[in-house]
Amino acid sequence: MKLGLQVKLRQILAPQLIQSLRMLQMPLLRLEQTLRQELAINPLLEEVEPPTETDEEEKGLSEEEVQIDPQLSKINWEDYLDDDIGYKFRFEKEKKEEQAEPVFVFEKTLYDYLLEQLSYHKLSKEEYEIGEYIIGNIDENGYLCCSIEEIIDTLKSEPETTKKILSLIQSFDPPGVGARDLKESLLIQLRGKNLKETLAYKIVQNHLSELDKKSISQLAKILGVGFEEAQKAMEVIRSLSPKPAYGRFTPGAAPVIPDLIVEKIGEDYVVYHNDKNVPRLRINPAYKKLVKKSSKSTPETKEYIKKKLEQARWFLNALNQRRTTMIKVVEAIVEQQRDFFENGPDYLKPLIMETIADKVEMHVATISRVANDKYVQTPQGMYEIKHFFNKGLQKQNGEELSRRSVKDLIEKIIKTEAPLSPLSDQQICNLLKKEEINIARRTVTKYREELKILPARFRKRVKEND
Repeated sequence: MKLGLQVKLRQILAPQLIQSLRMLQMPLLRLEQTLRQELAINPLLEEVEPPTETDEEEKGLSEEEVQIDPQLSKINWEDYLDDDIGYKFRFEKEKKEEQAEPVFVFEKTLYDYLLEQLSYHKLSKEEYEIGEYIIGNIDENGYLCCSIEEIIDTLKSEPETTKKILSLIQSFDPPGVGARDLKESLLIQLRGKNLKETLAYKIVQNHLSELDKKSISQLAKILGVGFEEAQKAMEVIRSLSPKPAYGRFTPGAAPVIPDLIVEKIGEDYVVYHNDKNVPRLRINPAYKKLVKKSSKSTPETKEYIKKKLEQARWFLNALNQRRTTMIKVVEAIVEQQRDFFENGPDYLKPLIMETIADKVEMHVATISRVANDKYVQTPQGMYEIKHFFNKGLQKQNGEELSRRSVKDLIEKIIKTEAPLSPLSDQQICNLLKKEEINIARRTVTKYREELKILPARFRKRVKEND
């Protein structure tokens, strides 16, 4: 056995930062649940009504006022008790009957489930941020909505590291999650079942596009195998899920509550937090008063209260940081997308998270946390914050169009096509190119699938039946 000393640099997140990051990525309903849980376990926190001009002097230390003291652990308890900050506390009359607190139940989302699996692996901060960004761009069906090149370009990450993290996420449950298309998802599922060297894998890899056009006997002839062998392979393929996460993490119908509200006042747009239903917290001044009056408080009691005070300060600071960060990010979005807020969805401009990150001087991962699963109420309607981020396509004259604008054009083209002669993706691509929009056929296919529009051959059948 050999003993020795090693010098290593390690980056460790402080508990305050971890708490702040977790709170930042919470949607409004989950934030409310977290606040109520903290109220239940920390006696130094209490819920108060929003302050008015008449009760301003009775206000305790709220989340807007609290700041973390880096020397909090070295606090002199006697000095703290003797320092008259001016807290006043008014006990309410005891109610004859206790009212039960409402119980809030939240289902785990696919994002939460994948992020939980990601946390099981020993990753560097950079690797974790890449993984978090990838997971944030996986849709409800389990498919990755952006290319690996877009991820690398946005995060400025190393290609090999990014591909490694994507491969890791594709090994998570549910099988097939994180794939960029149906073929990749099916191949991932087959590899997960140790079926890589099978006929089913070969069919998916080389003949997936022919499965809906050819019979099993025709397929067997192409592959040079017997009918029964081809039939068994097709049974294996049919057992796979075309949408890995569909239905498993779909939450029940529930109203969408915006985290932020954007209103036009005069010529300016004002962004404010929609916290009217969120408990307003402050540090409970009663404990200070009770301990101060009691000269016989034990050291254990004082240490307990000091610990809970420290936790309360961290919690309130994280809550305030969440509010400030979200407002700052959305204000930057409003500035970049002013035409949208003035004139409507057709005027949405191309915008990437990196642009906003540079503007507000934050990391791209922080912008991703703000945008994920959160909504904003605007004069044009309610939108997910992610809606305002999209890469553009360039026209031949140099003008840029947002992806959403191109999707709208594709949708309009399909709506006006001849019912008995629907347009193929290549024909749609050619029509867009006539409008001077540089787009590839596979991109048209991707946008059509995201719009949940069937391929031309299936649209024809549907319209004939109608």
